[in-house]
Amino acid sequence: MSNRKSPFALFHICLILIGLILIVSFSSCKEEKVAIPNKKPNIIYIMTDDHGYQAMSAYNGGLNETPNIDRIAKDGVKFTRSFVTNSICSPSRAVMLTGKFSHLNGQQINSQKFDGSQMTFPKLLQKEGYQTAMIGKWHLGSDPTGFDYWNILPGQGDYYNPDFNEMGEKSRVEGYVTGLITKFSLDWLKNRDQEKPFAMLMHHKAPHRCWMPDTTYLEKYNDVKFPLPDNFYDDYENRTAAASQKMHIKDFCPVNDLKMYDKEGEIDGPLRKYFEVQINRMNPEQRTAWDKAYDKEIEYFKKANLSGKELMEWRYQRYLEDYLRCIASVDDSVGEILDYLEENGLAENTLVVYTSDQGFYLGEHGWFDKRFMYEESFRTPLLMQLPSRFKKGTVDQLVQNIDYAPTFLELAGVEVPEEMQGESLLPILEGKEIPKWREALYYHYYEYPGPHSVKRHYGVRTDRYKLIHFYNNIDQWELYDLKEDSTEMHNLYGEEGYAEITEDLHAKLEGLREQYKDTVALETN
Repeated sequence: MSNRKSPFALFHICLILIGLILIVSFSSCKEEKVAIPNKKPNIIYIMTDDHGYQAMSAYNGGLNETPNIDRIAKDGVKFTRSFVTNSICSPSRAVMLTGKFSHLNGQQINSQKFDGSQMTFPKLLQKEGYQTAMIGKWHLGSDPTGFDYWNILPGQGDYYNPDFNEMGEKSRVEGYVTGLITKFSLDWLKNRDQEKPFAMLMHHKAPHRCWMPDTTYLEKYNDVKFPLPDNFYDDYENRTAAASQKMHIKDFCPVNDLKMYDKEGEIDGPLRKYFEVQINRMNPEQRTAWDKAYDKEIEYFKKANLSGKELMEWRYQRYLEDYLRCIASVDDSVGEILDYLEENGLAENTLVVYTSDQGFYLGEHGWFDKRFMYEESFRTPLLMQLPSRFKKGTVDQLVQNIDYAPTFLELAGVEVPEEMQGESLLPILEGKEIPKWREALYYHYYEYPGPHSVKRHYGVRTDRYKLIHFYNNIDQWELYDLKEDSTEMHNLYGEEGYAEITEDLHAKLEGLREQYKDTVALETN
C-alpha cells in the first residue's frame, strides 16, 4: 500500500499547521503587549518670578517675542484665564506646593518661614517612586523637603555669580543665574535614574527686580519704542487703596532700577548701596561689558536733565528694556530644556509647565510690582505641553494655582488628599465635558504694612465682575465690570443699577470664604 497522502489530506495538514502558527504568533504578541510597562508621566514645572502675561508672545502681548516659551503653547495648551490666590512671591510658592490657600499653609507674607513638615505634592510623588528635584529660586525661608535633590538660591538670589545652596553646601558659582539654573537642571536630568519617573521644579529668579540682564542681551531693545499703556497716567479716582501704594514708576531708584550707577556717585538713590553690592559681584569681563552698555545711558541721563512726563516715560522705557532682556535669557533656557526632551525621546511622556509665581505690572496704572487683585498681577501665564492624547489649543475655564498640585498628582496616578483645596485640571486637559466647573475665584492679600504699601484685601472674581474689599486700616469696597472696563478704572460700587449684581457678588464672596475656610474675623478701622 502506498504511503503517499492524498492532495486533500495534505491540504488539511497545511491548514492545521497554519492555524497553530497563527495561534502561537497571536499568543506571543499578546504576551509581548502585556509585558510593556505603563510608564508614569514625567513632570517638569518651570516657574519664573514676576513674568507678566503681557510680556509673552503666546499671549499676543506685543512687547517681545518668546519663541521657545511659545513652543509649549503651540504643542500643548494655553490657559487664557489663569490666576493666583495671593499675588506675592513666597505665598504663591507655598500654594503651588500644598494646593492650599495661604491662611491654611501658613505662608501669608514673604517674611514668614514655610513649614516644610506639611504635606506637599513632591512628597506624595516621592512616595510613589518619583525622583524629585528642586533647582533655582526657592524663597521660602526653610530648606526644601520632599526632594531627592535640591540646589537653591539663598533668599532672592543674585543675577551675577550667584551663591547656591546645594543640599546644605553653600558656594558661589561663576556665571549668570538663568544659565546656571538651566545647566544644573540639565545636569540633574542627565544623571537621574533612567528607570524611574521624575518631577523636576526649575524656578528662575528672572525677571525679578532689579532686572539685571545677561551680557548677551545688554543692548537688546535699544532701538525699540514701547507704547505706553492706556492707563499709564491713572489718577486713581474713587480708589483710595490704589492711590496710596508705593509701587509707582516715579518711585524707582534711579541707580538700582534704572541702572544709573555712575562711578562719580553723582546719581543717588535709596538703593544705591544695594546695587553696588550686586554690580561688584561681576568679574572683570562681565563688568567691562556692563559698563560699555550702560555708560552711554548714564551720560545721556545726566545731560538730558529730564522732568515731568518726559522723565516718567524715559523711566518706563528703561524699565521695560531691562525687564524684557531678562526674559530673553529665560526663553533661551526653555528652549534648551525642550530640546533635551526631544533629543532624548522624553517629550511624549513629559508634562512641561510654564508659569510665573504671579503676574506683574508693566506700566499699567503707572506701576511696577504686583500684590493688587487687579488683573495684571492677579492673572498669570500658564502653558502646558502634554502627551499627544491630551487636548491642544486654549483653555478658557477659570483656574488658579491651588489647582497645580492636584493636577500633577492625578496625572501621576496618585490619590489627591482631601485637604487640598484645588481642582485637578486633568479632565479639562483630556477634553472631557465638565458639567460644573468653578464659577468664581477667591483672592486674599495680607502683606501690609510692608513693601510698596498695598493695603490688605480680599475679593471674588467671576467671568465678568470683580468685587474687592480693602480692610485693616481702611474699609473700602470696589466693583468692576471687566467686560466694559477691562483696565479697572471705574469703581462701580454703590452706583445706581448695580445693587443686584453687588448683592450676588457679596453672597459668592462669603460662600467662597466659607468653602476655603478663610473665616478668621477681619479687622476694619
